[in-house]
Amino acid sequence: MVSLEDIKLPPHNIDAEKGSLGGVLMDNELMYYYDGLGLVPEDFYNKEHFYIYQGIKNLWSSRKTIDVVTLADQLSKDAVLDSIGGTDYLYELSSFLLSTSSCPEYVKIVKEKSVLRNILKTSQKIIGDVYEQKDTLLVLQDIEKRIFDLTQDNVAEKVHSIWEILNKRVEEYMEIVDHPEKAHEKKVFSWYYGLDDMLGWFKPAELIILAARPSMGKTAFALNLLKNMAVDQKKSVALFSLEMSSEQIADRVLSMVSTIPMWKISKWQLDTEDFTIMGEAMEVLSDTNIFIDDKWSTTIPELKSKIRRLKIEKNTLDLVIIDYLQLMSWSSSWYSGNRVQEISEISRWLKELARELEIPIMALSQLSREVEKRVDKKPQLSDLRESGAIEQDADGVIMLHREDYYDPDTDKKWLTDVCVRKNRNGPVGEAELYFEKEIMKFSELKWKD
Repeated sequence: MVSLEDIKLPPHNIDAEKGSLGGVLMDNELMYYYDGLGLVPEDFYNKEHFYIYQGIKNLWSSRKTIDVVTLADQLSKDAVLDSIGGTDYLYELSSFLLSTSSCPEYVKIVKEKSVLRNILKTSQKIIGDVYEQKDTLLVLQDIEKRIFDLTQDNVAEKVHSIWEILNKRVEEYMEIVDHPEKAHEKKVFSWYYGLDDMLGWFKPAELIILAARPSMGKTAFALNLLKNMAVDQKKSVALFSLEMSSEQIADRVLSMVSTIPMWKISKWQLDTEDFTIMGEAMEVLSDTNIFIDDKWSTTIPELKSKIRRLKIEKNTLDLVIIDYLQLMSWSSSWYSGNRVQEISEISRWLKELARELEIPIMALSQLSREVEKRVDKKPQLSDLRESGAIEQDADGVIMLHREDYYDPDTDKKWLTDVCVRKNRNGPVGEAELYFEKEIMKFSELKWKD
């Protein structure tokens, strides 16, 4: 067993670094492979090798030939040529290998050693936090974030030039041109034509607010989205419910999929035919990636940890739904600010988490009673309850309105207006859906009998 006293230097392999650099000087096409693995200058332990690979990356981004002469010129411009040992060391690297056949293994070794060094740095920071006796909950939260960052291999440069970004985007565009069917693989749709026509799809890093007054069906609508995405599109969806139990949620989804009326399921008034249909629906649901958490006392740090852990364990997470915003709290202890400030902080955190994990997050929200005081009951952005920064942080705001809730004699019985009041990346507008109350299902009007 290696003791701490035996550890002299952080993990590294100089020969693997030389082989990786020498390979590029022999065959520039290896950079496609290196980029695919996410190799960055920071992965090199040797400082000279750091500068050399940085020069190689600059030449590659400029679409220039990479050899001893061009690299020496680049390093000279960067004012580091003498620091790396001059042109002589570059010639030494260019003759280090007889062939490039082993370069893929060399670069993997370089990446592995880099990850180990980052683990070591992270461990040292964690030990430092423990000795400083910081707040336990904050320490645990920080540990999970650092471990998540390690699993994502976030050691690349944080700031990129637009040229680098566009080069990557061009490759993605070309892939779509060559394989049009792949364009929709990573897209998560609501599968309601009118809504998708406005929103496009639920995009990574976006925060979507779904708001309505009580009894408008916002939870039912969220569950319909969950069903459309997880069952029909085979996406991975997580629902964190602070209002309903997991059993109630499962019953509602089962009712939608099986078309067995909700009242029959909740009252256990099922016949033999119902059980047969239910069995088929359960088989369909067993093949989905739906995850439900109904711990009502969940705090922000706990929820953050659960979502991050879920993405790590399942490798993919296409949408997170939180029901609902006003039931969330920052911590189990009393919040020092007022409630509006707390909701604003929670909203801001949800947006940051969506960006960090690169997943869309939908948070349900209550609307204020101001709606009831107006002649026109259709909700507006100003009706967001305890809004604070909610409207500012959200990329999209969807509001639900049912005219028959206020006017039982209306000819729009069971019709729900889905109002897109904010859309950072597209138009706003309204779409109508028909609500089948017995099975808690929203449908396009064309499916109404």
